[in-house]
Amino acid sequence: MKIKPLHDRVIVERLASEEKTAGGIIIPDTAKEKPQEGKVIAVGEGRRDKDGNLIEPEVKKGDKILFSRWGGTEVNIDGKEILIMKEEDILAVLES
Repeated sequence: MKIKPLHDRVIVERLASEEKTAGGIIIPDTAKEKPQEGKVIAVGEGRRDKDGNLIEPEVKKGDKILFSRWGGTEVNIDGKEILIMKEEDILAVLES
């Protein structure tokens, strides 16, 4: 199924978290926190300011991002868990 975000919303796929700590201790699924890193899958066209001018999003498809812990809404599409969030929930773009 194709999905297109509206306005200033962004669709994000979480990146996998580490299975072990730096010391080699394996973290069970029940103790893991959900990762705050993700990859942008799709971006809306932007939001409008009070004068009706379009403000384009700063992120683009393919960007790796950090987002706020409680940002976004989890949705299951075709058996895949994704997040739909406003661009303002994105904290940073990760550069390689």
